[in-house]
Amino acid sequence: MKLIIAYIQPHALNEVKRELYKAEVYKLSITNALGCGQQKGYTEHYRGVEMEVNLLKKVRLEIAVNDHFVQQTVEAVIRGARTGDIGDGKIFILPIEEVIRIRTGETGSTAIG
Repeated sequence: MKLIIAYIQPHALNEVKRELYKAEVYKLSITNALGCGQQKGYTEHYRGVEMEVNLLKKVRLEIAVNDHFVQQTVEAVIRGARTGDIGDGKIFILPIEEVIRIRTGETGSTAIG
């Protein structure tokens, strides 16, 4: 079992979800996030004051999958989010030690679904 965490551009969210659904990955959590990387932000003027904006809007996806779904999940996120420009995002894959479905008490890979 793995936890896939992906940071993507907000405008890519609908396309990433579409690709995940095509790959038969339906369960995910989505959170708005702020972050910076190679983009380093930008400078903006507000009421005559120059401001540096170095935390940019991102979307964080968390997807728990069984081992045989990892590759197709990662490929779906990449297909949906890749533009070829700096700032497309990052994907992290972490092992999951245990999963418990609260409603039924199921554990392990059956709890992920």
